[in-house]
Amino acid sequence: MNSHLRRAVTAALVGSLGTGVLTGCGGDAADGKDSKTVTLVSHDSFAASKAVLKEFTRKTGYKVRVQAGGDAGAAVNQAILSKGHPQGDVFFGVDNTLLSRALDNDLFTPYEAKGLDKVPAAFQLDRAKHRVTPVDYGDICVNYDRAYFERKKLAPPKTLADLTKPAYKNLLVTENAATSSPGLAFLLGTAARYGDHGWRDYWKKLRANGVEVVDGWEQAYYDRFSGSAGGAKGDKPLVVSYASSPPAEVADAKSKPAKAPTGVADGTCFRQTEFAGLLKGAGNTKGGKALLDFLLTKRFQEDVPLNMYVNPVREGAELPEVFTRYGAEVADPATLPPRKIAKNREPWVKAWSSLLL
Repeated sequence: MNSHLRRAVTAALVGSLGTGVLTGCGGDAADGKDSKTVTLVSHDSFAASKAVLKEFTRKTGYKVRVQAGGDAGAAVNQAILSKGHPQGDVFFGVDNTLLSRALDNDLFTPYEAKGLDKVPAAFQLDRAKHRVTPVDYGDICVNYDRAYFERKKLAPPKTLADLTKPAYKNLLVTENAATSSPGLAFLLGTAARYGDHGWRDYWKKLRANGVEVVDGWEQAYYDRFSGSAGGAKGDKPLVVSYASSPPAEVADAKSKPAKAPTGVADGTCFRQTEFAGLLKGAGNTKGGKALLDFLLTKRFQEDVPLNMYVNPVREGAELPEVFTRYGAEVADPATLPPRKIAKNREPWVKAWSSLLL
């Protein structure tokens, strides 16, 4: 889940994972010569607490080397370019918007990780072959600035259809679907809701209602959105972000408010599920399998929310209070099958660009 709010929170964490973790930027980090190192290739937003990774080392004898490779799209592309001679043992961070690309390029060795019986079938998108293991999920949704809507005595929008109403004219900023992961996810959410052709008419209505498009999430959330505590206080009270953005807004507050300063329009959400897989040609296959098993343990799954600001996939994994108190429970997020996304992603983005840009 690249360009996420967690990026701002985890930027320091990725560089300071501590004892038991090695970080690298290039080359074969664990080329089979060091059987006690398992290399996790990922996007820049992977993070885990020092204590949890030390526990993995204590239980298995393996140290984890994290090799970051840019955002999710860049990391997947690099894995494709190096397939057969991978830069590591396990790849983490391919989500359902990119999954078919990775599977079609035969990046992974099938492995049924221990703990999958605790993961709902809805997250197991490669259940027949087990080439990838679901690890976490998050929902891309429109967020709103509570103070703005209270001040204007206006009810915030709840659904995609609401966003086209005159009451919300010129209030929404979204990211470029061609350059941003949440921007693409928001486009996919409209396609899931309005169909292969109806989404175009929907975006024409959004355009007529004054939607603003910017390059990426950071610009949208920190520069244009009026509700970001750490931003420049823009003039847009609606922004495409994440269901976990409200908890992130208050996570570091010394005195917790009754409500987060931002809310979520839960009828606008699209779900992203993130996966890990054992890379074909891995130098440390045994260590890679052990790591995949560990990613599904309750210990790791409960570490996920406050480190990566996404939700665990394992049933029974407890969420921290800041998530249960301030996060949004999205009961019915939009989804699309990975194959449908793979077939339509490029033509949809091209059509979207012609409409909006």
